[in-house]
Amino acid sequence: MDPGGRDRREAAFHVLRPARRLPRGGCTSTGLRRPATTARAVTNDEGVRVPDRLTVGVAARLSRYLQVLTQAKKMGKDRISSQEISDYTNINATQIRRDLSAFGKFGKRGVGYNIDSLLGEIRKILRTQGQHNIALVGAGRLGQAIASSPIFAEHGINIAAVFDTDPDKVGRTVGNVPVTEYSRLKETVREKNIIVGVLAVPADNAQQAADDLVDAGLKIIFNYSEALLDVPSDVQVHTSNPAVELLHALYFHLT
Repeated sequence: MDPGGRDRREAAFHVLRPARRLPRGGCTSTGLRRPATTARAVTNDEGVRVPDRLTVGVAARLSRYLQVLTQAKKMGKDRISSQEISDYTNINATQIRRDLSAFGKFGKRGVGYNIDSLLGEIRKILRTQGQHNIALVGAGRLGQAIASSPIFAEHGINIAAVFDTDPDKVGRTVGNVPVTEYSRLKETVREKNIIVGVLAVPADNAQQAADDLVDAGLKIIFNYSEALLDVPSDVQVHTSNPAVELLHALYFHLT
């Protein structure tokens, strides 16, 4: 029985052991851990020499541009300027133009960027075309909110499976996905060609869940808990903590 009672059970997934020591290896400011690599240059469709592998900073900024472009398209816009992207991301407009020009000529001075065209190009650069299957661990309130959000589908991300250890949740539908018994995680990851695991569990349970995802063969984990996960060096962990983002925003407001 979970010591926090029904409210804690509702908050998500119960198991086993607490998070262990700090992660092996380095960690970037975005929470994404990856081994250092030497970028190789390749030539894109426009004849521009570009790195075969993006740096973490460039990948993070391009992902933010993609988010803004997706929302701008939903608002009915067909063109957008680097200054408008800057207003939404707080990234300097000069940096935005520099990032995009490194991959080709996508905009015109005084006219801006065609949103559909730039969306397609950034998706190619980030290699996010097509559909990618992910597994969500934890069907509590946070897990339900994640599974019900349309934002993943908008970016070609399919929540292919949801897992929980609570028998009262197993079999229920979360979003459009039935909750699967946690003991079937490894076989389901294999059967559904899942490539990313998302943790929506209490911090005390996150390490065990991460271990099980790694054991199932996953190399990318998105962690919504506050746990500092200890994983092999070839596994990438991205941690999202709204409180940290809020503290970051408050610092610039209060200073």
